[in-house]
Amino acid sequence: MAEFDYDLFVIGAGSGGVRAARVSAAFGAKVAIAEEHKVGGTCVIRGCVPKKLLVYGAHFAEDLKDAQKFGWKIEGGCDFDWPTLRDNVLAEVDRINGAYTDTLENHDVEIFKERATIEGPNTIKLAGGETKTARYILVATGAWPHIPEFKGSEHAISSNEVFHLEKLPERVLIAGGGYIANEFAGIFNKLGSRVTLINRSDVILRQYDESIRDRLLQISMTKGIDFCFNAEFEYIEKQEDGTFLVKATGEEEKEVDLVLIATGRRPKTDGLGLDAAGVELDDKGAIKVDEYNKTNVDSIYAVGDVTDRVQLTPVAIREGHAFAETVFNDNPTTVDYDCIPSAVFSHPPLAGVGMTEGEAKNQLGSVKVYLSDFRAMKNVLAERNERALYKMITDADTDRIVGLHMIGPDAPEILQAAAVAVKAGLTKADFDNVVALHPTMAEELVLLR
Repeated sequence: MAEFDYDLFVIGAGSGGVRAARVSAAFGAKVAIAEEHKVGGTCVIRGCVPKKLLVYGAHFAEDLKDAQKFGWKIEGGCDFDWPTLRDNVLAEVDRINGAYTDTLENHDVEIFKERATIEGPNTIKLAGGETKTARYILVATGAWPHIPEFKGSEHAISSNEVFHLEKLPERVLIAGGGYIANEFAGIFNKLGSRVTLINRSDVILRQYDESIRDRLLQISMTKGIDFCFNAEFEYIEKQEDGTFLVKATGEEEKEVDLVLIATGRRPKTDGLGLDAAGVELDDKGAIKVDEYNKTNVDSIYAVGDVTDRVQLTPVAIREGHAFAETVFNDNPTTVDYDCIPSAVFSHPPLAGVGMTEGEAKNQLGSVKVYLSDFRAMKNVLAERNERALYKMITDADTDRIVGLHMIGPDAPEILQAAAVAVKAGLTKADFDNVVALHPTMAEELVLLR
């Protein structure tokens, strides 16, 4: 049997790569991992974690205003300081980066803080010039923001850079209709920026239930976010004072201080050397894998966003764990992609699991839909005219819940528990049989009619 430097070499130390490396090492494998940026990947360094902390910070704008209706006197008004929030968020990112690094080192995983590329089925070349060999190679390089090319596109930033802004822009133009665009629209809006969101279609959050996404659109417009639909960039011009003139199809020229493009992420496979090993990619540049995360090359596997199956951190973690079980614990393991809950941390947040109403009607034919359209108790006292919407979709023939969708305060927190019931195949009657926990927003789930 051929001798290799490592049993496993992981390229990319994001959530999926770190989990695969740690668990494989725990099973006795000799493991190395290479990361050209910080350990932790998109979620920890430039994604979910710092984004959610900005969301928390933005929520205080409404909380401080609402507090006055609850008897709290805010003397002299409130001032927001962007550098304080930014620096505290980045410090937390550094802390988590250190924790991820410690986890790998505690499992004797060797870390190379440099770029690595593939030179063959078992060969890896590091940016510093060293060549390493491994019995197995795992690619976990994730995805990278896609910025379309047009005149002046170099003046726009992606979500990668937004966490490092020197100052809070007064006027922000955000391009995109997905979760990143809508989340940052809400963040900048609450922090005091004038926000315009442009999208090339007339639909936001296409993968979510129509009733829920329409409610978010209505609320966002009420909060002062401007939407320009069926519009694409024509040009961005930088002016002498550092501001930008932006022209989109069908729209008048706009002057803004920041242009953020959030039009999607693409698998980060460019320049990895996958062709040298004969690894097959799909037409989007994603690595093709089987149900056990193996490519067409027996020694090379891939997990996470680089495979473009489901671009969610918990999915990448499960794929990384499944890889380790399969390859190093003689326990062939696959990931169940059915009924995965997801959320958008907009203002207010929304969440969903299972089929949308449209999907259920197309697949099942006969469905029943239950709705609760209400104002949270806190919003009533605060005189905030913002309504939550909960929606349950069932198979009319079996009463089984096939979809659950909601928008309102703490919707993602509530949905995580409810998603267990949907995944388990419970029925509307099962929910009805549970006594309501009063007074809560979540009780609406067992009172739907």
